[in-house]
This record gives sequence, C-alpha cells and structure tokens, in this order.
Amino acid sequence: EVQLVESGGGLVQAGGSLRLSCAASGFTFDDYAIGWFRQAPGKEREGISCISPSDSSTYYVDSVKGRFTISSDNAKNTVYLQMNSLKPEDTAVYYCARDFLFGGSSCPDVSGMDYWGKGTLVTVSS
Repeated sequence: EVQLVESGGGLVQAGGSLRLSCAASGFTFDDYAIGWFRQAPGKEREGISCISPSDSSTYYVDSVKGRFTISSDNAKNTVYLQMNSLKPEDTAVYYCARDFLFGGSSCPDVSGMDYWGKGTLVTVSS
C-alpha cells in the first residue's frame, strides 16, 4: 500500500523557519518524483516544489525560490522541504504527493499526482 505521511508543520513567526518531512512507503522510492503542494483557505491547491529522487532534479514555483529547499534521503525514503524566511502568505496546509508517471515528471501539476498525504498545517504569524 502506497503511503505518504507529512510532518513538521506548526506555528511560526514571519521570518522564521520550518522543515517539513514526507515519509514514503509502499513503492520504489527512486522511481517516482515527489512534490510538495499547498492549499490556503479559499484558494486552489498549488504545486510549489518537486524532486526526482533518481537524479535529484528539482523544481520551485517562483514564490518560494530562494526561500524553500527540497531534498530527499533515499535511504530513509523521505523528502524534506526546508522553509526559510517564512511569510504570512505561506500559511496553508502542505501536502506531499507522488507523481503518477513512473520515471516521469508531471509534478507540479496537481492532476498528475496519484497518491497524497493527509497534509500538515503551517501557520505563519505576522
């Protein structure tokens, strides 16, 4: 059974940092890209960062470039999202998800992801 479990969310002041983790199981980790997505209240879910564990290629949406860093620990089947210089507009539920395409990269397209975690809430206070 494919499972993705996020952790690391919480309440932080503007300018602070958090590190999110996405623990994956039930599939060969190296074969699929993993993405981080977020959904703020009243807004659509958006893809913010992706990584291909096989070659460590990465993607960032413009709004998080230079502030967020995605990485993977293939030995632990875990993807991380280091978030620095957080802003109130980063407040959202953060999800990790698996690209549906074996060896491909639909990420950051929401419709291109087939398994999702339950999410972790990040709240940035001003």
